[in-house]
Amino acid sequence: MSVQYFRSQRVVTPEGMRPATIEVRNGVIAAVHPHDHDTGAAPVRDGFSGVILPGLVDSHVHVNEPGRTEWEGFATATRAAAAGGVTSLADMPLNSIPATTSVRGLEAKRAAARGKCAVEVGFLGGVIPGNAGELRALHDAGVLGFKCFLVPSGVDEFPACSPADLDAALAVLAPLGAVLMAHCELSQELPPAPASTRSYAAYAASRPALAETAAVELLLELAERHRARVHVVHVSSAGTLPLIAAARARGVAVTAETCPHYLHFTADQVRDGATEYKCAPPIRSAADRDALWQGLLDGTLDAVVSDHSPCPPAMKRPESGDFMAAWGGIASLQLGLSVVWTGLRARGLPLEHLATWMSAAPARLLGLSARKGAIAPGHDADLVGWMPDEPFTVRPETLLHRHPLTPYAGARLDGVVHSTFIRGECVFDLTHGVRAVQGQLITREVVPT
Repeated sequence: MSVQYFRSQRVVTPEGMRPATIEVRNGVIAAVHPHDHDTGAAPVRDGFSGVILPGLVDSHVHVNEPGRTEWEGFATATRAAAAGGVTSLADMPLNSIPATTSVRGLEAKRAAARGKCAVEVGFLGGVIPGNAGELRALHDAGVLGFKCFLVPSGVDEFPACSPADLDAALAVLAPLGAVLMAHCELSQELPPAPASTRSYAAYAASRPALAETAAVELLLELAERHRARVHVVHVSSAGTLPLIAAARARGVAVTAETCPHYLHFTADQVRDGATEYKCAPPIRSAADRDALWQGLLDGTLDAVVSDHSPCPPAMKRPESGDFMAAWGGIASLQLGLSVVWTGLRARGLPLEHLATWMSAAPARLLGLSARKGAIAPGHDADLVGWMPDEPFTVRPETLLHRHPLTPYAGARLDGVVHSTFIRGECVFDLTHGVRAVQGQLITREVVPT
């Protein structure tokens, strides 16, 4: 039996941060001991002056392979994840060809990913018009949840759902206890958009907060009718928060997330033509940003995940600087931990929130919380050695995802990942970079495939 120990004066456990020695047997946490625990002759990773966090779980990542591997792929995305302290991720069902809207599409994804992943990877199924008959089979095949759009997704093979499509899907998913994750913007509430514009204000006006809140209202109404589990992805607007809180108070099984870019940037920081900031829904006002932070603190929002959605540079930053022509997505898989910690620290808030929002909550959403998202006995030894007091400046050439184009370029952030472990094995450290292709393909039950 393989036995090793990890030791630090600052270990973030579900009970809080404390000095501790973590006992790991065959890749699983056997116990969390006092710091001075006698480890005998077993190897100890000791002398670490930083924090040991549970590995991050990112439930919202667009890998795009197969079919659009030139946008991103499993090898590059998971290397970036490992360097950012993300030890498990869920791949979104769109932007790949085929989309993960059938078991055939899921198997194509698994074949493309097998043997390439530096971190653990699971898959989400897609809900599109006419595929309600595929959903039970996808669930039985082990997807971690389902995703739909209420506006055009940007790719033809993943069309938006109508209210009738959502109704049909939730009728299938509710009895299964499967979660439906929804991109909540409603097409009917989008005003006519300019054909082209370099103006960020004009682009943001084409995706108003009303489109988000109207879509959330529809989703919550249907979830309540079906007694289904739903999850609102990438909340951007302050107006969404009271809707979620009121529905939860009524007993609706709703959870919600936001993303690092909505917590970090504000609309007035985005220059005209700076299409690297384009995402949908758009980055909004400082008041919206502050409301999202409060929503996390009061529990209205459950999680912070990346919505990592890269593409080739020519698509993201057209020479014209046209926001309407640019792809909408921000690549941040490697940076999320530092971005969120920089915001927490500026607000005088404790770092333990990181483990709640970026590890435990996404693991629970995906059905992985029995083994992932916490430093606790019985959990996989997915650990991050992290230096919260170490600042750095974001340099694109150090980013490991396929295309290092990011709105964070030049940003001064706090917190450096020094090492990442999956099931007790080091997959990344600052000295050697990504050291191993250690990740398995996982299902809801965390069964290797």
